[in-house]
Amino acid sequence: MRLFSLFSGNEKSSHLPGLFWGLFLAIIMFSSCGISKNSYYFKTLSKDTTIGGFVTNNFESKIQKKDVLAITVSSLSSEMDQQFNGAALSRADEINPGQGSKGYLVNEQGTVLIHYLGNVLAEGLTRRQFQDKLQKELLPFMKEPIVTVQYLNHKVTVLGEIVKPQVLNMPEEQISLLDVLVASGDMRETGSKKDVMVIREGKNEKIIKHLNLENHAIFSSPYYYVQPNDIVYVLPDNEKYLKNERTSKLQTTLSIVAISFSLLVTLLNILLRL
Repeated sequence: MRLFSLFSGNEKSSHLPGLFWGLFLAIIMFSSCGISKNSYYFKTLSKDTTIGGFVTNNFESKIQKKDVLAITVSSLSSEMDQQFNGAALSRADEINPGQGSKGYLVNEQGTVLIHYLGNVLAEGLTRRQFQDKLQKELLPFMKEPIVTVQYLNHKVTVLGEIVKPQVLNMPEEQISLLDVLVASGDMRETGSKKDVMVIREGKNEKIIKHLNLENHAIFSSPYYYVQPNDIVYVLPDNEKYLKNERTSKLQTTLSIVAISFSLLVTLLNILLRL
């Protein structure tokens, strides 16, 4: 009797689906607005503090065989500069046809073929040492030459939960991990700031390091500055993933219940009108 009395009036029965859908939407809103922990860089930093013992950026890598170097010269003679730098473009086209970048290949003997100088030993020298060497050897040919040397083949691979996965060129010895992330569009919301993996090449081995960017101790880590051929992998935030998965399942279940209830109410209304 109670069931029939519940659905006996048109006014009451017509309000039931609306009330139920309102309740359903409220449940959906609350289920998707769960409390989540704030995640941000350097979460452990106190206000107005000073950090000591941080890693410096004075690392200098050594030139190796098969490196490709950009070498440009500026002197008091623009004509000589054009001859030298024009020769660099010709050499680059031999190494990478059609790419138009200035590049000198360090060959298997560890030398670089330089205009005016012939084969010059580069392997085992830093960029600065090689620059100084070239400046001295070019003095008989050019007026006060200033040489700039950069790497063309050094790179960092960035992938995972990042806005712009990419292979990032690295013309100098190193770049900070934060600069790498910014250049790649920063992390996605699904990325974990507490677990960023850096894979570094060692001698016949791969060194894997997990970093927590919420902790300001990253400033004193030897992995704060990435090095050539490093791989930076931003891992997914499992807590966010599981929360989204639970919310999705709950919403699916509630949708099925709501549809079933709505069909039941509609069916009862039809039966009562017969």
